[in-house]
Amino acid sequence: MTVQLKSWMNTRPRNATRRRLGNIVVGIADMAVTDRPEDLVVTYSLGSCLGVTLYDPYIKVGGMIHCMLPLARVDPEKAHKSPFMFVDSGLPLIFRELYEMGAKKNRLIVKAAGCSQLLDDKKLFEIGKRNYTVFRKILWKNNILISGEHIGGSFSRTLFLDIATGEVIVRVKDEEVIL
Repeated sequence: MTVQLKSWMNTRPRNATRRRLGNIVVGIADMAVTDRPEDLVVTYSLGSCLGVTLYDPYIKVGGMIHCMLPLARVDPEKAHKSPFMFVDSGLPLIFRELYEMGAKKNRLIVKAAGCSQLLDDKKLFEIGKRNYTVFRKILWKNNILISGEHIGGSFSRTLFLDIATGEVIVRVKDEEVIL
């Protein structure tokens, strides 16, 4: 059943192991969860946005979320219509969806990418930094550890999650990094 809702470790050349293009694309301010091993979940254009993957290796269920902003309170109406836009409202929802599919908190592998400093040379807004801070705070409050991350910098990323293996790959410019 598929439910689709609206630390550098290894580096290799781009497309070196890409078996297929992402067949579940997570848009900006969106998320997806799946238990189909043939699925490859992908999100593009992670600049200051935060991309998070969650994976339960025991039952091979996983998901991905692409959040734009840290706090829903800046626009409660928009948060009600699009909760995945915000880290603090979207992250609990993706956890809930995975728990409903049988995932267990103590087995979840959580990885993150994004939170770059783009188009903000004067560091007035620091959206990426604030997204990451809220993300870490939510995980800390829930006693959940981050297993891998590719955070910061001044470049855009593409994030992949292979449901069959749990492998998470971040594509940056002309290379892929396995988290």
